[in-house]
Amino acid sequence: MNPPGRPGSPATALVDRVRNRLAATGAPVCPSAVSPSAVADAVRAESDGVLADLQVLAAMRELQQELVGAGPLEPLLTDPETTDVLVSGPDQVWVEQGGELRRTDVRFADAEAVRRLAQRLALAAGRRLDDASPFVDAPLPGGVRLHAVLPPIAGCCTCISLRVLRPARHGLDALEGTGSVPAEAGALLRAIVATRLAFLVVGGTGSGKTTLLAALLGCVPASERIVCVEEAAELAPGHPHVVRLTTRQPNIEGAGEVTLRELVRQALRMRPDRLVVGEVRGAEVCELLAALNTGHDGGAGTLHANSPVEVPARLEALAALGGMPRHALHSQLAAAVHVVLHVVRREGMRRLAAVGVLERDGDLVRILPAWQEGRWGPGQQQLRDLLEARGGGMPW
Repeated sequence: MNPPGRPGSPATALVDRVRNRLAATGAPVCPSAVSPSAVADAVRAESDGVLADLQVLAAMRELQQELVGAGPLEPLLTDPETTDVLVSGPDQVWVEQGGELRRTDVRFADAEAVRRLAQRLALAAGRRLDDASPFVDAPLPGGVRLHAVLPPIAGCCTCISLRVLRPARHGLDALEGTGSVPAEAGALLRAIVATRLAFLVVGGTGSGKTTLLAALLGCVPASERIVCVEEAAELAPGHPHVVRLTTRQPNIEGAGEVTLRELVRQALRMRPDRLVVGEVRGAEVCELLAALNTGHDGGAGTLHANSPVEVPARLEALAALGGMPRHALHSQLAAAVHVVLHVVRREGMRRLAAVGVLERDGDLVRILPAWQEGRWGPGQQQLRDLLEARGGGMPW
């Protein structure tokens, strides 16, 4: 006998009939609007007393998983240790916790069940996912970012990637306590924030860029107003005056989009003492650099880059999206950004690896190491000069 809820079982056949009945009766397409009583009535009507109670209960559980939250993935997403949940097949569900990716025991009934979940999540995000639009990238309610790709682009089964965007709330003291920020580097970071030097936090995916940025924003004086612009609300600094603007994806008809570039422009009209872009990943770099060059000092942001020396080239590529020539980008960058903070993740541990300063090299800009892995570099004196020029100084 097939176990309840598996392909070919009576319970699975019942689930299909109940699903069709709900659709035929005009049940709301929004999963949260389908009441438990409506599901129960449909189950009773379709089972007609033929199935045993345990089979009916199994069908109810399977339907609940399909109609509520992220279905069988919900327990993984609610685990506070989870950062990513990845589905590449009905019996291939992976979870990343504590920096380690492992396969789970979670199973879907079949490939069609994975597809239905992806389409339902896309609908919850106000996006479409079908053969005409076979992939989606959108934020979900509750702080989860959805990416999904349908077959045949994704092979034989829909691929789902869910990233849990937990608000970064750790203070700098906490990061020093865990070893993510060495004590001597912590004093240097406080001096950078206090003297209003503009900085970028750079690193790879999941390296802790947002966590460090939020910790540094918590060091900003309480009398200052911080305006944060993000694609998803991840920054939650311990500061009393933070205004947060988040982008909006276009709806199913392709209308209503609000881009990061537009939000940076709006933020400049909101009297920011510190303008922060959660992640610089497109043409908005043009507006950000322009703002930092017109009196909005002390700004900050994060940037995907594997090392500090790659930062100028990375910004060149992004500025080209906004129509800014290479020489103009380097000229603006040299005047707008002072410090680059590089974070890495090794063996599950996220930590600050280097502090660099920007230096002109002819018509271009390069990153000069000032502190790296506990040692001073050739940019130490330039960093000292920057701090002293703003009334500060090296903390030791």
